Amino acid sequence: MLARLDEAPDSMRIRRRTVEHPFGTLKTWMGETHFLTKGLERVRTEMSLHVLAYNLKRVMNLMGNEALMAAMKA
Repeated sequence: MLARLDEAPDSMRIRRRTVEHPFGTLKTWMGETHFLTKGLERVRTEMSLHVLAYNLKRVMNLMGNEALMAAMKA
C-alpha cells in the first residue's frame, strides 16, 4: 500500500475530498461528535439509519415528495 501511495501521492487527498462531504453532513446531523449507542453492531445500525435518512432526503429534493410517494406505492 505504501508503494502504491508513493507512486500516486495525490490519490489519498482525492479520496478524502470525495468521501468527506457525506460523512461531514451525517456527522453534523448526529450532533457532530459521537454516536448515541455503544457497541459496534448498534453503532453500525445507527449509522445505517442516518445514511438511509440522508439518502431519502436527497431523493425527496431531486424527485419531489409526490413522485417519491408514487414510486413507493408502485
